[in-house]
Amino acid sequence: MKKLTIILAAIVSLSVSCKRNFDEPNPDMLTGESYWQDDVDAIKGINAVYSGLNRSNNYYNRWMHFVYLLRSDEGFGSGGDIGLNNNMAFSYTSNNTGNGQWNAIFHVNYRANLVIANVPQITMDEDLKNRIVAEAKFLRALNYFNLVVFWGRPPLVLVPLLPTDYPPNATPEQVYMQIEKDLTEALADLPASYDAADVGRVTKGAAHGLLAKVYLQQGKFDEAKNAMEWLVTGEGVSNYALMANYADNFDKDHENNQESVYEIQYKENPAENGDDDTNPGISLNTGTSVAKFLAPPAPGPGYADGAARRWVVDAFEAERTTDDKRDPRAGVSFLYDYADERGPAFTMVYGQTWQQRYGSSDKRVWFRKLLNDHWRNEENFSSPNNYRMIRYADILLMYAECLNEIGQTGNAYAYVDRVRTRVNLPSLTVAKPGLNQEDFRQQIKHERLLELAGEGWRYFDMVRWGELANNLDVLKERDADFNNFVPGKHEWYPIPQGDVDNSDLTQNPGY
Repeated sequence: MKKLTIILAAIVSLSVSCKRNFDEPNPDMLTGESYWQDDVDAIKGINAVYSGLNRSNNYYNRWMHFVYLLRSDEGFGSGGDIGLNNNMAFSYTSNNTGNGQWNAIFHVNYRANLVIANVPQITMDEDLKNRIVAEAKFLRALNYFNLVVFWGRPPLVLVPLLPTDYPPNATPEQVYMQIEKDLTEALADLPASYDAADVGRVTKGAAHGLLAKVYLQQGKFDEAKNAMEWLVTGEGVSNYALMANYADNFDKDHENNQESVYEIQYKENPAENGDDDTNPGISLNTGTSVAKFLAPPAPGPGYADGAARRWVVDAFEAERTTDDKRDPRAGVSFLYDYADERGPAFTMVYGQTWQQRYGSSDKRVWFRKLLNDHWRNEENFSSPNNYRMIRYADILLMYAECLNEIGQTGNAYAYVDRVRTRVNLPSLTVAKPGLNQEDFRQQIKHERLLELAGEGWRYFDMVRWGELANNLDVLKERDADFNNFVPGKHEWYPIPQGDVDNSDLTQNPGY
């Protein structure tokens, strides 16, 4: 940005005098050196990091949801975007696949690094200062969690880079170590909650939850369990509980509820005409466009660029509730012909029945949790429905998994039971008592599939469970896209070739 500022100042000066020093900064232009002066600047700086999560369609506005959902065996590219379809089917040929997401993540990372580098130098309230830096460290850790899972060997960029800086690849171990460091440091300065004006900012509970996920991804079960103690049995336990109604976790009227550990905030702007928050000439989209691209296709309200596999909804038929009904999470998680158990004539799709829109024999399935059919009959490009990134139910299931893995299977039952009985399934203690460690491990996989369907954690789970390496034949049966999967290559995206060609980075294996 400094280099760009100098260039623009030089261009303006040409119209004034040929004798001007072109490297002289424009006194009317805000620069990095002049910006970070007080607490107002610090708050605006951290707000810009949050805004960066949604500033283009390549991150949580849209594309990162495609990566989360469609790269797993839950979903696939189903619309007219052939590039997207090939991307999610492991049949891409360009080493720039994923370039947009890579760039968007590093854009947010740059903003976080600016906060971390500059806010500590400001004379302001120390508690607020420390909190803002902690928020930035959490968001940087989230960026790197995405980078290490999907690209494996990104560069560790921990300070605002100069144009001459070319950091090399880090190893996955180095990246995870930095994520752990950022989150551990953030924990000390994050509050347990906020007043109404700041709801949505990162909390201590969110940092505990993400740190647990990071440890769990590496198979560090003791560390993951310890990270969750604050949420499950410790000081923070009174802050969280399961919502009585599972569906309340996914509608716009129950955002930031007692089950929410961390969610990305959206707000509808009907007048929006762009996503780039660096452009002062637009009416900024503060919502998300993902709902429009995941909603059912014509004669429905969306483009249906991503769809779910049928095997997932069939998995909900494995057990009946205690009052002999289907697991209610099926119809909350997906739109399909039997989202209402009575069938296509009763299943509603944005104000019409499935049968009216698609007939009685259409077996397609659409992800539902990011949609808005619970309150309107159309979708636009500015959905206000928050993304619930980490829920308390997820924490309870991870905690149970850790207990099982460290040899405390009997103690793990209680946490799975809380998740199951909320949707009126019989407790696991009653339904499947006395499971050994391996059988309980397989049960946890089933529980996570049903509870967290369509929320973006399935691919992370598949990676850490070794499904890509050890269960590929089953994945191929569930999802034909995995017929294209090449072990040793497709676990990670290629690092964008332009960055490899113009830096000290080396390409990932197989590309």
